[in-house]
Amino acid sequence: MTTHPTTGLTGPAPATTVSVKPLVLSAPHRGEDLHVRVTAPTTGTNLPVVLFAHGFGSDLDGYAPLVEHWAAGGFTVVQTTHLDSKRLALPADDPRRPQMWRHRVQDMRRILDALPTLEAGVPGLKGRVDHGRIVAAGHSFGGQTAGILVGLRVTDPDTGTAEDLSDARVMASIQLATAGKGGDELTPFAHDNLPWLRDQDFSHITAPGLVVAGDKDDLPLTTRGPVWTTDPYTLSHGNKSLLTVHGGEHFLGGISGYQAAETTDENPARVALVQQATLAYLRHITGIDSTDWRSAREALAGSHPLGRLETK
Repeated sequence: MTTHPTTGLTGPAPATTVSVKPLVLSAPHRGEDLHVRVTAPTTGTNLPVVLFAHGFGSDLDGYAPLVEHWAAGGFTVVQTTHLDSKRLALPADDPRRPQMWRHRVQDMRRILDALPTLEAGVPGLKGRVDHGRIVAAGHSFGGQTAGILVGLRVTDPDTGTAEDLSDARVMASIQLATAGKGGDELTPFAHDNLPWLRDQDFSHITAPGLVVAGDKDDLPLTTRGPVWTTDPYTLSHGNKSLLTVHGGEHFLGGISGYQAAETTDENPARVALVQQATLAYLRHITGIDSTDWRSAREALAGSHPLGRLETK
């Protein structure tokens, strides 16, 4: 057990990890093969799975500060490159663009279907993954993807219907800096360019979840300000927790990558807070050990300089 000198939060001693990419899955329905990255500890058995969805424009190489920390803490972390990635550079008139939100969910289902194949593709990993303990996680657009897998309903801009696209294989979620409800709270830009945000219904989410929101995350997508990204917590049901990161903007201090140019609030202490709180939650919700989560709840219940943690 280790204690971080800045956050004061505790966590397990980090394990050595291995990362393998690309593991390629055929996906004819999306027009591009699915390239997957798997990161896991080199030791241990019954490793739970974190299915991670990147933010708009990113790819399977992003979010190393989180992915490496979770894997070193005892998890098999699976990432892919979604169709909105800058790496794929879809033309503006590509017919898949209005349905990118749906393709993301289909990507995740394809990965879940192929977990045995992916596991076998990583040297030394076969037989060490627990397929019965899967948590969906994501940042920004990826947070919506993770939310859909546990019950978030998005009104399809083409059909006007809101289907249940949840997956019973996913037991919980972590949503980082994720969009809130749509309607008249969207800016004209968001309404016109991100149609999958126009109408979101969080009321069907009952699975356990952790929401992480920066109190300075003032996105140009909503008229409500930073509180908008707390909607996945306040509007959903069941056992939920909310970590509010003090001073955190959209990238929460730099979770999308080491020295990433897109980070506007670079702050290693904030990143450490998100790393440790999310790992403590993962270990708690998958039944590994709740000690660090209990300690985090106590430490972040009051006047901690980096953030506040609340539950319902």
